[in-house]
Amino acid sequence: MTTIFQRVNDALATLSPAVPFGMDVFEQVGSTGLPAQFITYQLIDGTAQEHADNAETMRTYRVQVNIMSTAGLAVLPNVNVAMIAAGFSLGPERQLPKDQGTGHFILAKDYFYLENL
Repeated sequence: MTTIFQRVNDALATLSPAVPFGMDVFEQVGSTGLPAQFITYQLIDGTAQEHADNAETMRTYRVQVNIMSTAGLAVLPNVNVAMIAAGFSLGPERQLPKDQGTGHFILAKDYFYLENL
């Protein structure tokens, strides 16, 4: 069975290597520092949606994808296309405070995935 983490990873891999990504925290290998643009993702929650015969049959996952860029938020990779192609639906999005340590602006986008168990 494919996990929600593998589904997100596979979807975002379609944007790589142009846009590097990582789960939870982006870790740069070596001493070159963070790239000007990168993506992180994390699971926000997984909620049972349907039960039958005392067993869960459907579950909705909410995943947050954070797009970071030192150039601002006007020109970003099209994460929506990658996530929708992988079966996710669009959720809310919001700007997060600029990372004062790295200078990256951040756009957080939520996606939902309904899984039949």
